[in-house]
Amino acid sequence: MAEEKNVDKVCHFEIGVRDYAKAKTFYSTVFNWNFEAGGGGQEMIRTGHEVGGHLHTRQNEPRNYTVMYIMVDDVPAAIKRAESAGGKVVLGPEKEGEHGLYAWIADPEGNVVGIYTMK
Repeated sequence: MAEEKNVDKVCHFEIGVRDYAKAKTFYSTVFNWNFEAGGGGQEMIRTGHEVGGHLHTRQNEPRNYTVMYIMVDDVPAAIKRAESAGGKVVLGPEKEGEHGLYAWIADPEGNVVGIYTMK
């Protein structure tokens, strides 16, 4: 059996909030999501499925947002593909820890998705 590729799949989500405690209570109450200690001092959201995420309190705009991240082999290459397909870079690329790299890109309609790689 061929090994399944981990790229081109939704791998994470992030919800930007201003009031972390209020948002945590909301999502755990409405969706029964669990929160656990995660990397970088952030709590990870466990939805009960393969893809998890976290709440994020950014110090600058945008402060309220929802973005899903798609795993890619190479963030700069994915940005070039997005731009040549009519998209644009919204944020980044930015380092994530020691080995990760991410960016936000917008499709031609303005919808934002995150792209991520860990090398």
